Amino acid sequence: MLEIREKFTADGYEELSGSAASDSFHITEAVDKDEVIGFIAYSYEKDKTVVYDYDDGGDLMLCDGLVRSVIFKSCIKAVETMEFQISDEKKYANLRKLKFLPENSKTAENIDRFMNGCQNCKHNK
Repeated sequence: MLEIREKFTADGYEELSGSAASDSFHITEAVDKDEVIGFIAYSYEKDKTVVYDYDDGGDLMLCDGLVRSVIFKSCIKAVETMEFQISDEKKYANLRKLKFLPENSKTAENIDRFMNGCQNCKHNK
């Protein structure tokens, strides 16, 4: 069974945590049958959430779940902006395909409105 779990240490992610300019570095992992199949690395800044990297194993739906988990937690903290600082430019294609980012941008604004808009997705054509 797939679970999205926050990891409370940076063990195994030291390279990413070293590049983060924040004391609030976090890892959320996707775990299936006790095997890590993906992750997202991020931090909470004063007025934004910064995403440093993610690995979805090539699964677009897993990418969606990982990013939405961080958006949800950001909304709880009243953070409205998410900035992606991912070094692998190819990873932005999925973020745009999933409508997390507009074309030619690495910043998502009004993420609370984005999440609230999803409540009616099944009714939209």
